[in-house]
Amino acid sequence: MRPAPTVLHLDMDAFFAAAEQAAKPSLRGKPVVVGGLGPRGVVATASYEARRFGVHSAMPMAQARRLAPNAAYLVPRFALYRTVSEQVMELLGRLSPLVEPLSLDEAFVDLEVGGSAADAASARVTGERLRRDIRAVTGLTGSVGLAGSKMLAKIASEQAKPDGLVLIEPGTERELLGPMSVRTLPGVGPATGEHLRRAGMTTIADLTEAGEDELVRLVGKAHGTSLYRMASGHDDRPVVAERETKSVSVEDTFDVDLHDRVRVRTEVERLAERCVRRLRESGHSGRTIVLKVRRYDFSTLTRSETLRGPTDDPGVVREAAGRLLESLDTTGGVRLLGVGVTGLTDYTQEDLFAQAAADAEAAGATGAVDEPDPVVAPGEPEPRSDTDEVADEVAERHWPAGHDVRHAEFGAGWVQGSGVGRVTVRFEEPTSDVPGRVRTFRTDDPDLALSEPLPLVAVPPDGEPGPRAPG
Repeated sequence: MRPAPTVLHLDMDAFFAAAEQAAKPSLRGKPVVVGGLGPRGVVATASYEARRFGVHSAMPMAQARRLAPNAAYLVPRFALYRTVSEQVMELLGRLSPLVEPLSLDEAFVDLEVGGSAADAASARVTGERLRRDIRAVTGLTGSVGLAGSKMLAKIASEQAKPDGLVLIEPGTERELLGPMSVRTLPGVGPATGEHLRRAGMTTIADLTEAGEDELVRLVGKAHGTSLYRMASGHDDRPVVAERETKSVSVEDTFDVDLHDRVRVRTEVERLAERCVRRLRESGHSGRTIVLKVRRYDFSTLTRSETLRGPTDDPGVVREAAGRLLESLDTTGGVRLLGVGVTGLTDYTQEDLFAQAAADAEAAGATGAVDEPDPVVAPGEPEPRSDTDEVADEVAERHWPAGHDVRHAEFGAGWVQGSGVGRVTVRFEEPTSDVPGRVRTFRTDDPDLALSEPLPLVAVPPDGEPGPRAPG
């Protein structure tokens, strides 16, 4: 535990939904839900206006629509979110070389190492300046927690939401933590929480009163000791600038169960291609291919194959995933498929063709190995399965709800909805002062096309928006 609150945790407020509201003047102050719009889609993020109706992340989209039928339901625009995330991470990098991103919208920062803060007063000044800079550069708000440890900084940022700052003074940890639920502590999920509840422990104060020996008896030595230390406010985990990627995977949940074996094979091959793109973007190759199949009855089957050497060749991963599929019974229907690569190593040119060449030689082939696809520039974060299905929905729908378009006559706008050969567009930009006008076109209108997201904050003619770097 540090003697000063120099660990900062930033959490952007309702990030995906807030970005959509910033981009669309007509949605500001209104309930917005971002996620997969199909029957089996889930909520990725809900605006605070939507949360008042009980909508929250990871909720089935069908349930969200029942709770908030008048909300705007949009497909995620990951290109926009990544751009904003890079702007935020750049601001954090100005505070310290030790920035530990947890996701697109969340990160820890070690202010002490960066010389940005040495005590409570300077930490608060730095935190407030960061919040102002984020708003100036992105137009969005973020909540900041400051404390002497990562655990407490994250708790503080949660208390600060939305658009606030909470600083936990060293020495006040136990008083602050005492009345909080045991679920507040890292590693205490529903099962452990219920186990502790049955033992009469519902608050963090109950854990400290029970003592370390009792917690060890209830949940085991390693977990019990860790739980007691955290309940007492102790957390010595350092801020780590680079987090090791252990695996890369993608998966899709289908609106309707797949019964056609050929269609299942086609989807597995497509997922393998996507997985390899992510693998290359992360700068890795891997040895073990993993196939995941969730059947109609929710039973989940997982199979893996370890290759002779690491690879990032799409043909190798595709064929390995196909072999794994042949060993599984998909009779009755498939509701989810996933392909992953584990056993990662740093990317090397030699890895690229090793496995494919070995397979060709073993099969008696004489032709050259297929060239790999072009390497995509790095920058995409480690994938999360809850966003994979909605990302694919974007690719499959011609006019995804919420996505940017441009019309030859009317200019920039976004898709409000589409169907029966028509697409409805609201023509407005992030910098518009008032909601834009709505027009409907044929889906094959040659003057209408999807376009790249516009900046959320106007860029002045002489350079980038936002604050100058300190100096």
